[in-house]
Amino acid sequence: MPMYQVKPTSGSDIKIDLPTCMYKLPNIHAQGGSYNEHALQNGEVDPALQALEARQDEILRRLYELKAAVDGLAKTVTTPDADLDATTLSQGSTASVFTGTTDLDSLLGKDLGALRDIVINANPTRPPLSLLVLHGLLCQKYRVLSSVHVHSSVSSVPPQLLSCLGPRHADSYARHHFQLGFTLIWKDVPHVQMKFSTQKMCPIEGEASVARFLFRLLAAEPRDAAAATQVDGWIDTAVFQMAEGSAKERAAVLRALNSALGRGSWLVGQELSLADIVCASSVLQTGSASSAPPNVQRWLKCCENLGYFSCISPLLP
Repeated sequence: MPMYQVKPTSGSDIKIDLPTCMYKLPNIHAQGGSYNEHALQNGEVDPALQALEARQDEILRRLYELKAAVDGLAKTVTTPDADLDATTLSQGSTASVFTGTTDLDSLLGKDLGALRDIVINANPTRPPLSLLVLHGLLCQKYRVLSSVHVHSSVSSVPPQLLSCLGPRHADSYARHHFQLGFTLIWKDVPHVQMKFSTQKMCPIEGEASVARFLFRLLAAEPRDAAAATQVDGWIDTAVFQMAEGSAKERAAVLRALNSALGRGSWLVGQELSLADIVCASSVLQTGSASSAPPNVQRWLKCCENLGYFSCISPLLP
């Protein structure tokens, strides 16, 4: 017996006509297999479906662009902070012999939302003087945001190496004002290493290889195949025989330089080239300038008069 009993509020004689179902849908299994009264014929696509697909493609495209921008911003976080020690953009009192520029997008690749930062690791016991000269030339062509850092693998670095790229730029906080980032990290590495896409590429090793890459940004490579071969030959000679060779090899290089410079003011062609930059840097770095033959000393003086080597003077032995 229930505890509570409620009397009915209405009579029991009310008649309610209930539907057989709440919703009515066409039978998709009906004879003829047609379940869509609005289906298009002859393989046509519903315009509403076309509009929906177009909208989806547009959303995916915008998402891809957003992802590219976020990846670019992520690169600015994973690379060393280039806002600490920046250089003043060098205008130079001497007109540069390099009159062209290159398309950075075609050479470095288009990167949305981030400054393309060239990151170089170098050992402070052997500063890459030729790369510092090329840095000065790049500053004359592009808006370059430069910075110097010290890796934890190095205990101490001389003050002149910390300021080798010049003083901090006044607008270094605004990375979007610059075209290139030039980050130099003093690190305990056997050879110079360079990356311009820290997430996607293997490092380029060797001062000669890095110098060739940076020189391409100046759009000053010789178009003549024979001249380009001569430049490569002098670069390899400077790096492997002058900078890394024995005293006997260095003497042989100086004799070869003296002979070549007896036929012209520069090693290749009628103006300064990468061969002159790398060879002169190697001669100066090894301390061979004072004992060099007359033609070599005259050539070194011409390099100094152009002003390109003033940035490495404090670093010479």
